[in-house]
Amino acid sequence: MPAHYLAWWNVENLFDEENAPETRRPDKVKRAIGKDIVGWTAQLRDRKISQLASVIVQMNDGAGPDLLGVCEVENRFVLDLLVDELASRPPRRRYAVVHADTDDARGIDVAFLFDPDRFEVPDGETFFHVVMRRNATREILQVNFRTKPGGRTWAVFGNHWPSRSGGQAESAGYRHIAGETLSYFHQRALEVHGPATPVLAMGDFNDEPFDPSLTRHALSTRQQRKVTSADSQPLLWNLMWPVMGAPEGSFYFDNQPNVLDQILVNKNMAAADSPLTVVADSVQILRFPGMT
Repeated sequence: MPAHYLAWWNVENLFDEENAPETRRPDKVKRAIGKDIVGWTAQLRDRKISQLASVIVQMNDGAGPDLLGVCEVENRFVLDLLVDELASRPPRRRYAVVHADTDDARGIDVAFLFDPDRFEVPDGETFFHVVMRRNATREILQVNFRTKPGGRTWAVFGNHWPSRSGGQAESAGYRHIAGETLSYFHQRALEVHGPATPVLAMGDFNDEPFDPSLTRHALSTRQQRKVTSADSQPLLWNLMWPVMGAPEGSFYFDNQPNVLDQILVNKNMAAADSPLTVVADSVQILRFPGMT
């Protein structure tokens, strides 16, 4: 099976222009983000998309990712603009899109861009799992991709867990629920598609690898052997633990690095002899010249 290059990016408020047609922005979203998009023009939107694309095409030694998960995108329209921009730049890959049009209060969604020559999405194999909050919902996007060649089912979960707004401790319960939701549908994927199904979860979890939402509720661990030997409960191997000791993070708050963006795999990707296995030491936080 060919090697697949995967990436995740919170693209931070990729909104459409301020006066976008009402058919693309519900009233409740317009009220929620009104102050955030004052003065946000089509020209500024397109410049942001151009900058994002300039980074994405550098991934994978200039070949671009085979599968890219993103969050904080407002709608399918801006995703299509990004796809068009990527197709205009070498290596000129034309990505397909799976988009979760969620009920998030700020209208920020999760999506996958993928190479249709590498993967396909069978009908009925895309799911949106609601993570309830008191004042809004966020959804975990599950896509049961089928690899090309081989036709292997691969359950991939895109995550953007509830934020730390209001305080890390005060909001922790919401992320605990998100962790439980991910763990439940990880197990359901194995029940529906078989115990040998490879599972990958990636996203902005708004918590560190050591936080209870990841360890206790999503059932993730830093120990590969613990994941591969688990029988009673399906565990996830969090590949970001080695990065924790590095001086850089995937997100900075008060100029302090955090590792909130993570990639996790189940036993069917953690074992060295699995048909679809992860190269653990290939995981890294990318920083290309010109990025802030």
